[in-house]
Amino acid sequence: MKKAVISLAALLLGVLSPFCVAQDKPKAEDTQKAEVRTTPVKVQIVFTEFEGDKKVKSLPYTIYINAPDSPDWKSGGSSFVKLRVGSRVPIYRGGTAENMTYLDVGTNIDARSAYNGEGRLLLYMKIERSWVEGGVSVPVAKSDGSAAETLSGHFQEPIIRAFQSEFDLKLREGQPVESTMATDPISGKVLKVDISFTTVK
Repeated sequence: MKKAVISLAALLLGVLSPFCVAQDKPKAEDTQKAEVRTTPVKVQIVFTEFEGDKKVKSLPYTIYINAPDSPDWKSGGSSFVKLRVGSRVPIYRGGTAENMTYLDVGTNIDARSAYNGEGRLLLYMKIERSWVEGGVSVPVAKSDGSAAETLSGHFQEPIIRAFQSEFDLKLREGQPVESTMATDPISGKVLKVDISFTTVK
């Protein structure tokens, strides 16, 4: 009787063991898929302003991206890296002096990338830049009282210039690319954007 029980147990173990092994294999494969190789890169963005041939301003920004090793940023690229820098500028909305709102002015950069393993970075970038240039003097009311006490001074209403661009590039390490050039239709100033990257050792 004991021999029969032992034989039955051995038979069941032999039948079920392939299922146990089959269940373990996908777990190991899932672990391998989760391990994505990446290359850390330093991306530099430089905004340069010109008046004619004269360079009047240069604004450099640097962001770091842990770029997945992938042939395409759309399918296997990094998550977005974001940079925000600037100021809040008061805007007069009319009425009394307390009736102000604030507008964010500065530089916004959103980027994602992939490293294709051949010394090239596939980079998608969206950049926005706004700045104050001059202003318009507007009368500011003192209070909500009578018309006789409304004119108490003037507020310099700022003129906000803006620039936006969205692009994807294939960059070679150490070689800057002029991604965008634009001319302000009012001031005539020329804005150029240069992009470059290096791998982080």
